[in-house]
Amino acid sequence: MKVQSDVNIGLVGHVDHGKTTLTKALSGIWTDTHSEETKRGISIRLGYADIEFRKCEDCEEPLCYTTSEICENCGKKTELLRKVSFVDAPGHETLMATMLSGAAIMDGAVLVIAANEYCPQPQTKEHLMALDVIGVKDVIVVQNKIDIVSKERAIESYDEIKEFVKGTCAEDAPIIPVSAQQGANIDILIDTINKKIKTPKRSSRKSPLMHVARSFDINKPGSRPDAIKGGVIGGTLIQGTLKVGGEIEIRPGINNNNEWISLTSEIIGLNANGEDVEKIGPGGLIGVATKLDPSLTKADSLSGSVAGKVGSLPDVLHSFDMEAHLLDRVVGTKEEKDVAPIKLKEPLMINCGTTTTVGVVTSTKKNKINVSLKLPVCASKGDRVALSRRVGARWRLIGYGIIQ
Repeated sequence: MKVQSDVNIGLVGHVDHGKTTLTKALSGIWTDTHSEETKRGISIRLGYADIEFRKCEDCEEPLCYTTSEICENCGKKTELLRKVSFVDAPGHETLMATMLSGAAIMDGAVLVIAANEYCPQPQTKEHLMALDVIGVKDVIVVQNKIDIVSKERAIESYDEIKEFVKGTCAEDAPIIPVSAQQGANIDILIDTINKKIKTPKRSSRKSPLMHVARSFDINKPGSRPDAIKGGVIGGTLIQGTLKVGGEIEIRPGINNNNEWISLTSEIIGLNANGEDVEKIGPGGLIGVATKLDPSLTKADSLSGSVAGKVGSLPDVLHSFDMEAHLLDRVVGTKEEKDVAPIKLKEPLMINCGTTTTVGVVTSTKKNKINVSLKLPVCASKGDRVALSRRVGARWRLIGYGIIQ
C-alpha cells in the first residue's frame, strides 16, 4: 500500500473556532507544538498531521468511518480507504500571510465556523476569500462547538452560514455540525471529506517541483560534530518524483552580498506519512533530508523556496508584470471599505506559492501592474499570486494577480 497521502486538506477559519482541536479529533495529533503556541493557546505556524481514513465493513454508515485500525464499535480490523495530509492554518488576523502560504499547498479545505459566535467573523470571511483567491475549489464547512449551544442557536448559526457562503466557492459546500471536543459527528465528516475532496491529477513524469513550506535543523543542542545531520526541508511535491541519492536544487537560495545563490545538495532521506521511503511522488506532505549545513535550514529559513531537479526550476524573479484582479471590498475587518485601485509606489504583500514578499508598484496601466520585489520569488508565467494591502496596522487581502 502506498505510504504517501493522496491529498492536502487545509483547516481554516477564525481564531479559536476549533481548527487545531478538530485536527486532534481526526488524527490524535496536537499540531500546536511551538512554545509560544502552547503559551498563548493559538496556532502561529502551519501545523501538519497525516491521517488514514478507514472503514469497518461490519458496521452501518456512518458509524463505519474512522481513523482507527480497530473499529471503536465492534472491535474488528478496519480497511484503509485513503491517506490524507491536514494543514492547520493559524486564524489570527496578524498571521494572514502564514495562512496564505499554507493555502498554496491545499488541494481542498475545511472551513471551521464556531456555532457559539455570529457568522461571519472577520477572519472567517478573510479565509474563505483567500481560498477563492488562491483557487481552492473543494470546500467543506464544519459547524463546530454544537455541544455548547442550544438547538435554537445551532439552527440560527446554520442559517447564518448558508447566507454567508452564497456566491463563494463554498456556496454548495456541505455543512457538517460537529463537536471536535467531544468527537461528535467525526465519522460523518470523514465520509464527507472522502466523497467531496477529490485527489487532483498530478504527473509523476514531469520534472520534480516542490513547494517548501517548512525547513528544520533536526540536531539537538550539544550534538557531537561527527553526529550532526544535514538540514531538512518539508512541503509538498506538485509534480515529478524524488529519489534518495539524487541531487536537488533549492531556489532562490541564500543572499550573498545582494546576490542570490541557489543551493544544491544530495538527497539522503525521504519521509512520507512518518515513514522513511526510497522514492517519493506528488501528493501529500513530505520531508526531504539533505547534506546542507543545518544553519541554512533552521527556523524555517528556507520556507517559501522551490526545490527540484538541478537546472529545471523556474526563474528567480526580482520583479514581474502581472494582471491584477481586485476584490470589491476589503475583508477581514468589521468596517469593510471599497478596494481602491492600486497606486504607483504602493507597497503590496505578495504571496506566491509558499513565498511571502513585499513588492513596490513601479508602473500601473489599468489592471497591468509591475512590481519590484524586496525578496525574489521563483515562479513561472501564468502563476497566481495573492495581493494584500496595508490597511491601518494590518495587511488585508485585496485580490490576486496572474504573472505575465
